[in-house]
Amino acid sequence: MTYRIYGSELSPYSVKVRSFFRYKNIDHDWIPRSPAVQAEFQKYAKLPLVPLVVTPEGEGIQDSTPILERFEASHPQPSVTPDDPALAFVSALLEEYGDEWGNKWMFHYRWRYQPDVWSTAERIALQMMGAQGALAVAQARAAVAERMTGRLGFVGSNRQTEPVIEASFAKALGLIEAHLASRPYLLGGRPAMADFGLWAQLYEAATDPTPGAIMRASAPNVMGWIQRMVAPRAEGGFEPLAALAPTLTPLLAQEVGALFLPWSVANAAAIGRGDKSFTMSLGGAEWTQEPQKYHARSLAEIRRKFAAAKAATGLEPLLAATGCLVGLAG
Repeated sequence: MTYRIYGSELSPYSVKVRSFFRYKNIDHDWIPRSPAVQAEFQKYAKLPLVPLVVTPEGEGIQDSTPILERFEASHPQPSVTPDDPALAFVSALLEEYGDEWGNKWMFHYRWRYQPDVWSTAERIALQMMGAQGALAVAQARAAVAERMTGRLGFVGSNRQTEPVIEASFAKALGLIEAHLASRPYLLGGRPAMADFGLWAQLYEAATDPTPGAIMRASAPNVMGWIQRMVAPRAEGGFEPLAALAPTLTPLLAQEVGALFLPWSVANAAAIGRGDKSFTMSLGGAEWTQEPQKYHARSLAEIRRKFAAAKAATGLEPLLAATGCLVGLAG
């Protein structure tokens, strides 16, 4: 009854799933994706993307959030879902923010600055081609660097948006640092969905030269949390929303409500219109990028979750006060 996780140490969504399986104590084999396992990967994968979880019955499952939700249902203990439906929704919203907006920080720093480009390209090349010798690794490193730097626009990173992305990273880092000063995980004594989504992006950033140096110099609580989340464990229960609010509310207001959800809505509207690019005011600057198709679907999903949870005590007032409600109400 062993599951197989095909992934990469350089993929935030792969390490997110691996950390979750470790927390749930689900027997699994971690299989780095490489040419040696490509035929087996293709047998089960519908998309050429990691992570891929293969069940003992031979079913292939992809997309990190649905994977976590499926195994939370089938392996409910230790839980990553608070009993309070308002807090459970906030957790889902922060996971989405990590997956979609936090990925902009990680991807931007990783492929924008040359030391980070070569560091990451080298590690990917070693994973993929290490068995074929130094020349193969060198050739792969150059090819990876060229391909990935050309994809910065996919997450909206360009010279115009760069200051907004980097300011958001610094702001979020400071807010999460303050929030983790008195608790081991984002919602209290055990990890929630929010932890897995946000942690995965920051874990990857911590391994890269430029953002890693920023994090080590300014965010010791975040770095401690990053280490705990590699193999997390339940140290206690979830805190009440009222206890979390003093330091969680600023993150919801200044990042999720002010940046992530307005961007999400504009992105979805551009896709709905069939536009090839969109421009908006974001973070006090002009933001222009090609729309991201996948995220329009994930916005619809977080809105569905909100519709199911909006009657929960205290949820709508919190979302209204933080500027999140307008983007979620649709």
